[in-house]
Amino acid sequence: MNSPARTPRWRAEVCFGTVMHERRAEAHNRFVYPIAFLRLPLSGLHALRVPLLGIDRAAPFAVHSADHGARDGSALLPWIRGLLADNGLASACDGEVVLQTMPRLFGYVFNPVSFWLCHDREGALRAVLAEVSNTFGERHNYLVHHHDLRPILGGDELRARKVFHVSPFFPVSGEYRFRFASHGDVHAVHIDYWNDGQCSLATHLGGRARALDGRAMLAWLLRFPLMTIGVMARIHWQALRLWRKRVSFFRKPLPPLEETTR
Repeated sequence: MNSPARTPRWRAEVCFGTVMHERRAEAHNRFVYPIAFLRLPLSGLHALRVPLLGIDRAAPFAVHSADHGARDGSALLPWIRGLLADNGLASACDGEVVLQTMPRLFGYVFNPVSFWLCHDREGALRAVLAEVSNTFGERHNYLVHHHDLRPILGGDELRARKVFHVSPFFPVSGEYRFRFASHGDVHAVHIDYWNDGQCSLATHLGGRARALDGRAMLAWLLRFPLMTIGVMARIHWQALRLWRKRVSFFRKPLPPLEETTR
């Protein structure tokens, strides 16, 4: 007799790790910076009670619904459930949705990309929504999954056509190739940008997770008190380095009419 499947238990986490970008086209440029980010199961988001962290309220660290999803302050879980249903993924993604993102720090945040990790009831990853922002205040979503909706494993590559302007040093053409991996407490995302038959940009974001509690948030505050401001500063610093190398410059086109690309 088969025992019933167990529903996995999810915990809110803070991850400490690194982000790496390596430009391989035209002018080589590589950097690695330390980073921290949250992984938040949305079903229990508003039940979180963590010192230094506020959910839709003021705190040194804060996650606001208005920063994600519909961006109007409405609840995040119904929004992503609706998006999944609209794209025929409601049955496959009937489990927990984990939002991987950076919170506001003293009221400010810029998230180049946040990930909505959509699982089935057994805990297998089935789809990911990459919520991408550029420095012009625009956002676009890339929804990736296997065509047959099978679980996404660590070595699997998922592709999405690039339709949204992010950097003036790359055109809006080509495709992104995503890989997502979790091994115990270590989580990683690889995104490679391919254009004209070559990998023009390789990126990696990863870290080791620990339970989200007051001690973890205090450690973040002490180690990276200016992280969210630093993200924007580093973007402009790297852009200046490329500009000084006279890398080809591409003007920003209008954003796509559709909010989400599959």
